Amino acid sequence: MLLSRHRARAGHQAPLRTSIADIGIVAGTVPWIWMILTPSDGPAGVGLVPFADLADLAHVPWEVASVQVGGNLLVFAALGALLPVRSRAMSCPARVAAVAAAFSVLVEVLQYVLRLGRFSSVDDVLLNTAGAVIFALVTRRWWADRIPAGTVPR
Repeated sequence: MLLSRHRARAGHQAPLRTSIADIGIVAGTVPWIWMILTPSDGPAGVGLVPFADLADLAHVPWEVASVQVGGNLLVFAALGALLPVRSRAMSCPARVAAVAAAFSVLVEVLQYVLRLGRFSSVDDVLLNTAGAVIFALVTRRWWADRIPAGTVPR
């Protein structure tokens, strides 16, 4: 409420909606990032070949593969779902993908540079980005109607 009130006083359009979106993005993303950047005893390394790590998941139990893929799809789900609500400029799935990919690359680089005992992979970036775009498309009916016809960027 304080953030919304501050924005209203500053003359922002839709201060409550953007404040709720901002809080949702942070609350829905920070726990995942915290988990990803927590040190682990697992194998460290870098995977730069697209889809190689995903192909390797075909040889592990289904439960392990589904947790790996599902978790990566959910990392930036809140960002993808709420970024178009927060900003009219982000009402294009390609822009949501660009933002999610940039943050995902940052997270993977941090995992490597901080030597957290985690495997940094281009496949994680692809899945994180795909998850953000999927959730942006799932929530499209919530934000698309607030944008005048003909002004949605493609």
